[in-house]
Amino acid sequence: MDPARFRPLAELAVHGANVQPGQILLVTAALGHEPLAREIAAAAYDRGAAFVDVSYFDPHVKRARVVHADPETLEFVPPWYGQRLLEHAEGRGAHIAVTTPTAPGLLDDLDPELSGRDRLPYLSEIPEIVSEQTTNWCVVPCPHPEWAKLVYPDLPDGEALEELWRALEHVLRLDEADPRGAWEERMETLNGSAARLSERRFDAIELRGPGTDLRIGMLPSHRWVTADFRTRGGLRHFANLPTEEVFTTPDPARTEGSVASTRPLVLSDGTTVDGLRVRFEQGRAVDVDADARADALRSQLSVDEGGFRLGEVALVDRGGRIGPLGTVFFDTLLDENSASHIALGSGFAFTVGDDDVDRINRSGAHIDFMIGAPELEVDGVTASGERVPVLRGGDWQI
Repeated sequence: MDPARFRPLAELAVHGANVQPGQILLVTAALGHEPLAREIAAAAYDRGAAFVDVSYFDPHVKRARVVHADPETLEFVPPWYGQRLLEHAEGRGAHIAVTTPTAPGLLDDLDPELSGRDRLPYLSEIPEIVSEQTTNWCVVPCPHPEWAKLVYPDLPDGEALEELWRALEHVLRLDEADPRGAWEERMETLNGSAARLSERRFDAIELRGPGTDLRIGMLPSHRWVTADFRTRGGLRHFANLPTEEVFTTPDPARTEGSVASTRPLVLSDGTTVDGLRVRFEQGRAVDVDADARADALRSQLSVDEGGFRLGEVALVDRGGRIGPLGTVFFDTLLDENSASHIALGSGFAFTVGDDDVDRINRSGAHIDFMIGAPELEVDGVTASGERVPVLRGGDWQI
């Protein structure tokens, strides 16, 4: 792969994180993401970063652990892993996370319950740092030959990678003359949708679609937001690129009904959970099942009681660039922005008022899965019981 091709993506990532002169930039990536990580470092130093610290996750080492280690040790994470993130956040550093699989299917032949016990590369400190709003950060994808073969299995390897590059350049708006300006325009549209939803102060959101009949209670002070974030100090940054969602934190005690995923769920270690189905009672996921590798998901949710309650509901209209492609990317960053979704685990303190902060779900987990489809109908329910159409056929109704 031509290293120069990664430069525009790296510059967009550094712009999204809004890396400041004198900041320490932490880059988390996987082996296989080196070309992008190196270009991110160059772009960050061009903006005046004091230091760029790149940390790589090796999925093959995780496989060795699951195969050979004592199963009773798989949940152990050295405390300095999390402490490193916390100290970086306390120092008001910047963070760019590079996602997308570099070794898809590597763990598929292993016991999913065992592989799920080792939650790396995900760390339980991440939700805390996000809610504290101390870090300006951005999550971006990185093209990789193995990922390309997963997304486009019917194409020869070289063609698959080129097709993936074209798709990513399109959804990242790198095919625009002014990508940054294009993202400013899209953020303005998304922020408008979030504002209209927030004004309605719905008591609940109802979702109906293939395999889904779900009612999600809202906290009284909830507000809908986008990935257009600000730190406590007011530093603006785009948390995800690409992004097409508006989202909020629901009441973790008031979810009822059943939901079925409409796209594969890919965990942070690359494990793919197909055909996920979840049933809720009194806010808790009492039944988590899937066509494949449900045990891996249940293991990761079992980190604490909050792992089985909702921390996020996100709505995605059809005005974005990812959904219309009809491509399953097998990467949560992209797939969650193609369709409406919910997340089990930690909520976001900044999406509710002070009176409700103590009521949001707290967990060391945060796992999004997609439930959106063209057939999905979304209604808002007022405190008086009136149902107001919100999404029909992917189009906003408010």
